[in-house]
Amino acid sequence: MFDINWATVLLQSAPLIIAVCGETISERVGVVNLSLDGSMLMSAMTGFVAAYLSGSALVGFLAAAAVGAFFAFIVSFGSLALRQSQVAVGFVLTLLGDSLSAFLGQDYTRLPGPWVTKLPIPVLKDIPVIGPIFFNQDPMVYFTLVLVAVTYWWIFHSRPGLELRSAGERPEAAFARGVRVRRLRYLYAMLGGAMVGVAGAAYSLDVKIGWAEGHTRGLGWIALAVVIFGGWSPLRGALGVLLLVGVRSWIGTYLQPAAGADSTIVILNALPWLLMLVVLLVVSGKLTGDLVANAPPWLKQPLRRLLLVAPPAALGADLKEG
Repeated sequence: MFDINWATVLLQSAPLIIAVCGETISERVGVVNLSLDGSMLMSAMTGFVAAYLSGSALVGFLAAAAVGAFFAFIVSFGSLALRQSQVAVGFVLTLLGDSLSAFLGQDYTRLPGPWVTKLPIPVLKDIPVIGPIFFNQDPMVYFTLVLVAVTYWWIFHSRPGLELRSAGERPEAAFARGVRVRRLRYLYAMLGGAMVGVAGAAYSLDVKIGWAEGHTRGLGWIALAVVIFGGWSPLRGALGVLLLVGVRSWIGTYLQPAAGADSTIVILNALPWLLMLVVLLVVSGKLTGDLVANAPPWLKQPLRRLLLVAPPAALGADLKEG
């Protein structure tokens, strides 16, 4: 496991970490954005096409962020204004984004275009061990590291973050205290959607350069699972992504000589879906409750903090006021 190229793992993890941070913000405020998979596909396509036509990767990222924010706005509007199920609207948008990205991007498949270039940080990149991993990367990776820290601090250690969490936990009580819950849900859902859009563009402009149909298919569902696995914390979610990508890298490195290339590819493709299944089992109240209850006394508290996580109390619920 320690022979893994962690610089590559960090690079490949960065887009998914950005998406996890975005969905964490959205769900913390009470909005389930189930459109992630379609949103990332549309954003990856839009980001590449915009960068290709303009010659600027920055333009591509901005266009992708706008697409992600728009998808999140539709989910929010469907729930807050039209009283429709967030899950139903998000699922339909996922299917729409998948089909629409394939149709609109068919003329730009496998074309060369702009990409994010590496930007090593002088001096810091020469620090033993951590230098090559964290400081010999490109701007997207640096942005991801800062985003995780800022998002964690904003949610759990700032006054606006307290209002954000109150809107997702007890919206009626928050409204009674003067918090404009409806506006916050629109704002943070769109901000989270914009991050998801940036994540989509990060694949087509950095990690898997170029556009092809189904470019990021399935990664949005993985991001949703990691948000649950991370207990709705951007820091734990980022660690979950690094663990997943690290395990995939380990399997690709050590299993292929024994199992063969074809078998390894099948395992690598199945691993994220196995993770989703494990997440659903691990975070189920009865299983984790029994595990904590039967653990040795010295292990109870660490397990309780690690496993006994709960979603925001008003996640996906309709607003009666605000």
